[in-house]
Amino acid sequence: TTTKPWIMLGGEGHTRLDFTLSDTPDKTWGAARADAPPSYPAGPVTFPPTTRAAITADPAQVRLAPGEQRFGSNPGSAIALEAADGAVPGVAGSLRVADGEVTVHPSDPSLTIGGAPVPEGTVLDDDQAEEGPTVLELSSLRAYVIRRGEGRLALRVKDVAAPALREFRGLDYFSIDPAWRVTGRLLPAEPGATLSVPDVVGDVVAEPTPGVVAFELEGSAYRLHALEAQPGHLWLIFGDETNGEETYGGGRFLVTGPVQPDDSVEVDFNLAYNPPCVFSAFATCPLPPEGNRLAARVEAGERMWGSSGPHH
Repeated sequence: TTTKPWIMLGGEGHTRLDFTLSDTPDKTWGAARADAPPSYPAGPVTFPPTTRAAITADPAQVRLAPGEQRFGSNPGSAIALEAADGAVPGVAGSLRVADGEVTVHPSDPSLTIGGAPVPEGTVLDDDQAEEGPTVLELSSLRAYVIRRGEGRLALRVKDVAAPALREFRGLDYFSIDPAWRVTGRLLPAEPGATLSVPDVVGDVVAEPTPGVVAFELEGSAYRLHALEAQPGHLWLIFGDETNGEETYGGGRFLVTGPVQPDDSVEVDFNLAYNPPCVFSAFATCPLPPEGNRLAARVEAGERMWGSSGPHH
């Protein structure tokens, strides 16, 4: 996940957000996998639609601290907002942070949740909640609380009318090659085992790991530490020798096929995809854990993307 389509809540100073982005709610990393066809066609392949697009904003964050922060279009607001479509009231409301919880206190009826007025003192569920975060609506802006690291809270703000969405020209992929779809084997970890996963802001979080995936590519044996994805699937955060130019320097993500009763599992590198950090300097993304950078060129899956469009 990364510092910065989010704003840290609390602390001194003022933050102005001039967001030109965003898409619909984030795809939960490791929670979605495009169904791989039983055999790839010889011609071009159309990948499932993606809503990822560039996020641009003035870099800004306020350190987390208990207290109240007003938000609206007034320059003096702790969090000053502008929308691509529609007016933002001078003071739309305030957020109060206390005991690891965020509540919202509306000052204008244009602030809604699910199209309905926001009750005073509503507790905002963050993105770690089982049902997902509570999304605040304000003109074309959508905002919700995220929780990162050791309980750090932040407000992520998106704009559904952002020019970046209208101007998004798509993604770029390596040519489909069935040779990059291999059968690996899950080597199960001990119950309760965890994996240290770093991220781009320097945090390291211990995440549950189901084990290591062993497989072969072009006659060489490799292993990747796995994380949990949707039930029965594995999430791989990996790097390879294409990183830095042809693909994102921080590595890519891949969700495997379902783990079979004999612990075999399909690993299809044609379905490797970029983390959100490729599209924004203001996102917080996990990096490949130790041992997950392959000494091989994985010329499959999603390629690097530039702010002017697909990167070739």
